[in-house]
Amino acid sequence: MNRLSGIAASNGIAIAKAFRLEHPELNTEKKNVADAQAEIERFQGAVKQSIAELQIIKEKTAAEISAKEAAIFGAHLLVLEDPELIGPITDKINSDSVNAEFALKETSDMFINMFEAMDNEYMKERAADVRDVSTRVLAHLLGVKVQNPSLITDEVIVIADDLTPSDTVQLNPKYIKGFITDIGGRTSHSAILARTLEIPAIVGAKTALATIDNGTIVIIDGEQGDILIDPDDATLAEYKEKHEAYSRQKAEWAKLKNEATVTKDGVAVELGANIGTPKDLTGVLDNGGEAIGLYRTEFLYMGRDTFPTEEEQFDAYSAVLKGMEGKPTVVRTLDIGGDKELSYLDLPKELNPFLGLRAIRLCLEMPDMFRTQLRALLRASVHGNLKIMFPMIATLDEFRQAKALLKEEQAKLESQGVAVSDSIEVGIMVEIPSTAVMADTFAKEVDFFSIGTNDLIQYTMAADRMNEKVSYLYQPYNPAILRLVKTVIDASHKEGKWTGMCGEMAGDEIAIPILLGLGLDEFSMSASSILKARSQLSRLSKADMSAKVEHILGLATSQEVEDYVKSL
Repeated sequence: MNRLSGIAASNGIAIAKAFRLEHPELNTEKKNVADAQAEIERFQGAVKQSIAELQIIKEKTAAEISAKEAAIFGAHLLVLEDPELIGPITDKINSDSVNAEFALKETSDMFINMFEAMDNEYMKERAADVRDVSTRVLAHLLGVKVQNPSLITDEVIVIADDLTPSDTVQLNPKYIKGFITDIGGRTSHSAILARTLEIPAIVGAKTALATIDNGTIVIIDGEQGDILIDPDDATLAEYKEKHEAYSRQKAEWAKLKNEATVTKDGVAVELGANIGTPKDLTGVLDNGGEAIGLYRTEFLYMGRDTFPTEEEQFDAYSAVLKGMEGKPTVVRTLDIGGDKELSYLDLPKELNPFLGLRAIRLCLEMPDMFRTQLRALLRASVHGNLKIMFPMIATLDEFRQAKALLKEEQAKLESQGVAVSDSIEVGIMVEIPSTAVMADTFAKEVDFFSIGTNDLIQYTMAADRMNEKVSYLYQPYNPAILRLVKTVIDASHKEGKWTGMCGEMAGDEIAIPILLGLGLDEFSMSASSILKARSQLSRLSKADMSAKVEHILGLATSQEVEDYVKSL
């Protein structure tokens, strides 16, 4: 028996035969062609085949998973329609009289290398898009059949160097019991999708593909990040019991679906879910979500060629509000920029996009676009319990400007006889340290805070959370972060307001006891984490954790905090 370890990306135990997902070598060589026009037409035919495939994958993904995941393939389709990529390829075929395979490989490699060299995570992700798309076209040109994960009909654990977006969405959880990749992190696309599908996954294993043969029995522990290859009978029996225990635990959590979230000492807190589209509602309701703590509206804008209309937005917001049947629904206004761009929004390239024109800054810069979204939200408000949240607020002036636009649009609608709810709460996302420090001032004017820890941590620690070289600084338990969280919660409570959290930290089992002790009112997380969190909170005493908070805040390091909580 051999052992490997990687990054635990999705919880659970999986035991199955290994299935090596390897894409064939697509070798190209330079050839001269006599008829350049015919070669261009051959290339265009391969592009059309690829577009047709991607359309099918996109539609299947939207129907079976979510529009958020389908947006990835909208981006792939845009790559194949981009004259800046396609034009140079056809120009090269024509001017150099070379074969399409060579022209495609030369041009796509140039773009991939250019994107990968950029100090910008969004542009590095575009390199992966170009690589995925160009591989698809090249396979058609060469007449090579690429492995199709959707055709797997045995229970297996997929082993791969990496899983492209095209690979990942074709994984059928009926047969794919888990997967292992040599590269990637917890925030990679494949890891996020594994959690959505609720299949165990380990990423960043480095040598799995070189070590594990097809058909070998493999065990993966998606909580610890352990991989056991060709286990002996005793180990197999041990992990079968762990797998059964985990299944029994999930069944116990499921019993809490319709229960309120109450601590051991009788204190009620609210457990909400983060969603990207109305289709995500099913997961929220199936897992007993008491609220939507974050509706990421940017997915309405992505994977398309134009801005969504007011009616399209109204329909989406109304669907979510109606589906929640009066439960609190926090909708974040457009958060584009940083690692999220729109192909049809021609913004200048920035040296530090995470610190640039994004989120509320972009909305205030483009008020007509912003007003359209605000009108759609206001019109939809009569269908549920709407709370509007502005992202990336750094100053009180920004909040006042955004709220003024909201009030202007509300007044216009009401003057036209359009009904608008009179109980809409308006709050902000706290993700900038300066805002956390000034929370006492903000709390006098906002209705609520929601702490976005993913960005708050990276801005506080001055560390890009997507950069593997500084990933050790992504420390949610660092006392500096915990003190900022306390500052925000205390400020809101002093003014009779409430504070939620919608970052990854809200569903973290180490963080939950601390956040309870700090007085967090609402925890919002991925829907699949809600029942586990409800179970954990039912065993915790808020009074006990509140008494321990002063000691926790006095600890010196993130590791000391983690060790202390684990010892409780």
